[in-house]
Amino acid sequence: MTRRYSKELLRELRNDIPVAWLIADVLDVPSKISEGYFRFLCPSCREFNTATNPRTNLARCFRCNENFNPIDIVMITRRSNFTEAVQFLRGLRSLPLRPPTEEK
Repeated sequence: MTRRYSKELLRELRNDIPVAWLIADVLDVPSKISEGYFRFLCPSCREFNTATNPRTNLARCFRCNENFNPIDIVMITRRSNFTEAVQFLRGLRSLPLRPPTEEK
């Protein structure tokens, strides 16, 4: 039996959990602030040619041309399926959020 999630829940997980915070502090992906921009090690190609956009809450790798929303980045980083990623993100909603500022 497949599990269904409401559009509102999925919208909330994609838009309200800051992708930079998720990458740096929760998933512990190697990251840094470079030239004023948050950069992270792309989980697909392992390059630092990346950026996040706080306005759209998306992450992008310019080397492999991959785009990531919070659900996508959890799936690839934790090697989980969609359902597992959604459950993981649901558990994060009560954690305090803070912007990444330190190199990891």
